[in-house]
Amino acid sequence: MEARGDEMEARALPDVDFPDGIFPVEEALEIILLFDRMGKICYANGAARRKLKYADDMCGRHIGDVFPGTFRQAKDSAGIEDVTLDEMQNLVAYRSNTTCFPVEGRVIRSSKCPDMYICMAHDILEKEFLSREIERIREESQEAMKVKSEFVANVTHELRTPVNGILGNVREMLEWEMDGRTEKYLHLIERCCGDMNKIINNILDFSKLEAGKFNLEMRKFHFRNMIEYVKGTHTNRMNEKGLDFFVTVSPLIPESIIGDELRIVQILNNLLSNAQKFTAFGKITLEVFMTAQVNDRMELFFIVSDTGIGIDEADKDKLFQSFSQVDASISRKYGGTGLGLNICKQLVELMGGRIEVESEKNKGSHFSFSIWAGVCEGETGTIQKPDERRDLKVSSTPGVSPEGDDQENIRKFGTRENKENLKKILSKLILCVEMENWEKAEMFMETVRQLTEEAPREVKRVTLRMKMALQKENYDKVIAEYEELNSFL
Repeated sequence: MEARGDEMEARALPDVDFPDGIFPVEEALEIILLFDRMGKICYANGAARRKLKYADDMCGRHIGDVFPGTFRQAKDSAGIEDVTLDEMQNLVAYRSNTTCFPVEGRVIRSSKCPDMYICMAHDILEKEFLSREIERIREESQEAMKVKSEFVANVTHELRTPVNGILGNVREMLEWEMDGRTEKYLHLIERCCGDMNKIINNILDFSKLEAGKFNLEMRKFHFRNMIEYVKGTHTNRMNEKGLDFFVTVSPLIPESIIGDELRIVQILNNLLSNAQKFTAFGKITLEVFMTAQVNDRMELFFIVSDTGIGIDEADKDKLFQSFSQVDASISRKYGGTGLGLNICKQLVELMGGRIEVESEKNKGSHFSFSIWAGVCEGETGTIQKPDERRDLKVSSTPGVSPEGDDQENIRKFGTRENKENLKKILSKLILCVEMENWEKAEMFMETVRQLTEEAPREVKRVTLRMKMALQKENYDKVIAEYEELNSFL
């Protein structure tokens, strides 16, 4: 009878002193237990009974039965003074069959009855399991990335050996006396080997960057000598294609800076090569400014502009993605792996900067990027904004560059600018044909095709026939189509 009376007293307590809202939580998903300062449980909601595997009511049991590692099971105290109140903490809850599981919960004092406490906890067993699974998957992916990086590094090194072997032998053979046809094929093999080496280097750099094993080599170097080297690398190709090439460097930039010269050159070479590849006529410019200085670090700002095919606004996001081209026709027509700009982006970010692009279809592109470099002791620069160009040192290839409306008129068939450029390109094309340099002639033919895109149908037909004759290396047919095309001009 005494035990029965205690049970009825425990059941009656909630009606008198328990905080408002205790009974509506009967269907709550989290465990809710109410106990007094002695540790005796006065209320357990449905979730508590189900998760703790108690078939009968839990009232009258000690809170230490559920959380033995947190509460003492002494008769005169629950050890509540040793528990941090009002803070979320990780606990271990024991079921009636003595099995346990992790929970996240907190203990608070009742606002209406200071001698009563509420424990609210939710089961985190599934959360811990998923966390361990995520960690396991992360470790497996890291291991897979490591294996992939090692495999790519080994394969690229193995590929480089035979490619360099072929390249060395071809260059040795080019010193022999031979007929023009054989020499042409050897030069073609030499160029293919060079392209293959560039692809191999890009894949190797990409795998290192993805694996986080890419390190910059920061050292002092002469900045203007580096720019002159970059300019010299591209000037001949620009001239061969009939493009004007302008290099602009602020005289306010120090003579020597501290940075990774090789990687800066790599970024500039990639951007200038792309500009040359996608520009059939007009100009390409490289401009460099100093835009900020913080203590012994300075920000250098580079702009590479061209008057090429441009990019649609919707396609800009694809530019810096790995193995991505704006569209499939770009890869078929111009080649490339789609890694170059992605590598540039990661290199620029490693140097503390960012890369951006502004472009419009058929109106050219403007790539800009910034990097942070070290200032050498005893040398300081002057900060300059990109629009302050009056004191700049300019060097360029000879020629007159089209500006503004002239650039628009060049593409419109029949305008004075269009005819002048067509005649100039066609004269270079015929000169290449006379010298049997068919490869360079095809390059000029692509420019002719772009300059006649808006021409009448009969002009386009002549252009197409001329292109087919060039591909077949049919001299007589090329001359005939050239004379017919000239008649339209």
